[in-house]
Amino acid sequence: MQQKVDINIPPSEKGQQRIIILGAGFGGLKLARLLGQSNQFQVLLIDRNNYHQFQPLLYQVATAGLEPSSISFPIRKIFQKKKNVFIRIAEIEAVETETKTVKTKIGRFKYDKLVIALGTTTNFFGNNKIEENSIGLKTVSEALYIRNQILKNYENALVSENEKVSEAALNIAIVGGGPTGVELAGAIAELRNNILPKEYPELDFSKMNIFLIEATNRLLGTMSQFSSQKAKNYLQKLGVKVQLNTLVKFCEGNKVITDSGVILSSNVVWAAGMKGTTLNGIPPKVVSPSGRIAVDAFNKVKGMDNIFAIGDIAFMETSQYPNGHPQVAPVAIQQAENLARNLMAEVAQKEQKSFTYKDKGTMATVGRNLAVVELPFAKFGGFFAWVIWMFVHLMSILGIKNRFFIFINWLTNYFTYNLSLRLIIKPKKQNVSPK
Repeated sequence: MQQKVDINIPPSEKGQQRIIILGAGFGGLKLARLLGQSNQFQVLLIDRNNYHQFQPLLYQVATAGLEPSSISFPIRKIFQKKKNVFIRIAEIEAVETETKTVKTKIGRFKYDKLVIALGTTTNFFGNNKIEENSIGLKTVSEALYIRNQILKNYENALVSENEKVSEAALNIAIVGGGPTGVELAGAIAELRNNILPKEYPELDFSKMNIFLIEATNRLLGTMSQFSSQKAKNYLQKLGVKVQLNTLVKFCEGNKVITDSGVILSSNVVWAAGMKGTTLNGIPPKVVSPSGRIAVDAFNKVKGMDNIFAIGDIAFMETSQYPNGHPQVAPVAIQQAENLARNLMAEVAQKEQKSFTYKDKGTMATVGRNLAVVELPFAKFGGFFAWVIWMFVHLMSILGIKNRFFIFINWLTNYFTYNLSLRLIIKPKKQNVSPK
């Protein structure tokens, strides 16, 4: 059956270009907002979810520090007053370059220019055993799953008569020593040290081990040696068992098998890698082994007309970044800004500018009063770094209401050493009898 084309989307006005943006992450959303300000473009934003999620704080949802709604913002609300911006919630199936069409599960959509901003997914490096027995942390649903799983395992540990089963239920293994792994390990350590013993007095939390496993010789590999060592010291101070130069071979049941031994854990979080989202219709020759799409200095996909890629999925090789730019939000946002200017310049027949990343600094938090910050002119850690980390992330959240609730949560948690969101939510599929 032939799919309908451009269902319920009016034809673009005379002189307008239709820009289809795939993905409402940091890059895609920023580009849509900028192009939506100009009547020279008709913008169609396609995403599988009807919300934008603030990924840097997913670990706080996973550890019951924040509600999912606090770090999510409805896409349609952002564009309520933009008559030239259209939203479609759909799974993308393919790009059909010959007809300049995007194929989705709900229909086909024609484009004048296409921007791929799909971001990345968890990379399990083809290891099915790891994929089956661990969970990534890239989406709100995964964060909720981790929260539910950890809390359910504590309940199971209360009633288990098998010491090995109880030990595995208490232990947590986090694979990957990047910012996600470091921040998650620190948050769970604070839960164990300050909150869980009050709620589960029957359990001996001195037997609970938090393992942070990293295959290389240091944490936070994209940051300096200073920050790596600081983060390691902070985590060890919190009681996290940091295992460097350790490779995870596979996971099976409640065991994590590494090249240096076996770890008992029913809670395994995989934060050891990411790969670009596969998109049918993009030639394999421009896709790297990690799934990133090769682009030129203007974010145009190499060898293709009218197709661009920005953000985590874009691979732009430069002398400063021979392995591509860091897969972080500032890169995606800056690429979106540059591409928006270039698309407007093209319409005005003005000169376009190549992309140059302006690195304003990087940061990672480990726990209460503990963080590391690297600015172009200084590197430091501790309380001041933690305050800066909180301020930057709070200001980056969409919506005044979300900022307010996150601030109140952080303030309450800081002074009370307590979290109020430790709910085990069990989704139930409702059977609907056919009519």
